[in-house]
Amino acid sequence: MYFSTAVVLAALPFLAAAAPLEATPTAKSGTAIPIARRNPVRRHDGTVDAHALARRRAHSVAKIDKGFNAFQRNTGSVHPLAKGLRKDVLAKRAGTGSVPLTDDEAQLWYGTISIGTPLKQFTVDFDTGSSDLFVPASTCGSTCSGHTKWTVSSSSTSKDLKKTFTLRYGDGSSVSGEQYTDIFSIAGLTATKQTLGAAKTYSQGFESSEFPPDGLMGMGFESISDYNANPPFQSLIAQGKVSDPSFSFKFADSGSELYLGGANSKLYTGSFAYVPVTTEGYWQTTFDAISVGGRKVVSSSAAIIDTGTTQIIGDSTSIAAIHAKIPGAKSAPQYGDGTYTVPCSFSTASSVTFGGVTFAVAPSTVPVGAVSSGSSTCISGFAADDSLDGEFWIIGDVFLQNVYTNFDVGNSQVGFATLA
Repeated sequence: MYFSTAVVLAALPFLAAAAPLEATPTAKSGTAIPIARRNPVRRHDGTVDAHALARRRAHSVAKIDKGFNAFQRNTGSVHPLAKGLRKDVLAKRAGTGSVPLTDDEAQLWYGTISIGTPLKQFTVDFDTGSSDLFVPASTCGSTCSGHTKWTVSSSSTSKDLKKTFTLRYGDGSSVSGEQYTDIFSIAGLTATKQTLGAAKTYSQGFESSEFPPDGLMGMGFESISDYNANPPFQSLIAQGKVSDPSFSFKFADSGSELYLGGANSKLYTGSFAYVPVTTEGYWQTTFDAISVGGRKVVSSSAAIIDTGTTQIIGDSTSIAAIHAKIPGAKSAPQYGDGTYTVPCSFSTASSVTFGGVTFAVAPSTVPVGAVSSGSSTCISGFAADDSLDGEFWIIGDVFLQNVYTNFDVGNSQVGFATLA
């Protein structure tokens, strides 16, 4: 989810969009929306800023912790996975600045939505690791320069909820403003009385040079919403605007797509392997195994499927075991705690098994970029975070770019299928 804390590296090449992306209806059952990716840690020569990548990883975990806190506020119960985070490590990061975090390090998959009456277009980051929608208000200061701003008074259907919001993250960065309801529209699908934030303050990392989309649209569940309100897609479901209460993603060098109202049958083959969401909040489920070199290295574990994360992040012991099976892999703390390097010519087979079906992780997707120009050493797509105690993993793009993924809200499950 999320802009600043959605964290982690970029396994795919830099892809920017200079203009809003138009949605293209493809079938009565759903609507396809082309999406673009912005990757701030990958340089133009294909190398990776490894230290920025490590900060992104820490941001990703801090984002998850923020959602755990919202879950407890909204439900009155401690999230079942919250014990899997070492609060002492998170507190140290936020309190001492020993891991300098900035909020410009987002994994961004973005496209176009519209808000208000008359409708006004904005670009937003689509993030399954959060659940709230916000765009910059007309009163936002210089850090919003270059973004399309929302003049709330210009919409005849806006309603001020008289509630403020502040989205704070593990490093103390934040976005804040006022909550409203208004008309929300995406690809011709329209919901009324959608709760959203008009941000009066963007921290520096949201400047347009670092954060091309205007705002963010969370696609998780209501229980992790800071507004404690229906996320936009759930509003479309509740108001009967989609015939199939699910959405799907394809992530690729080109042809990336968000599909609302089912799955685009042109983009996958065979059937989906579905796994249930174990606690509605994040898209939290369970994998059966992670294998490397044809052998199971990691047994069944809880996992959060997050489009705002690129690496596959686990606990230190498991990540060390994975790299022990990879020829030439080395621990590389000089690039950040939990970082490993692998040969750029990486060819070791690896896979993740969900619902009894094993999905290969293409060798080309594991090295996420060379450590320097001309180097044969690359940063690994498997990474550790010392705040994870082995209770859950965060599964990002290093896996997701290998599959077509269906997020089924109606049946509270996630499905993976083979890309066409």
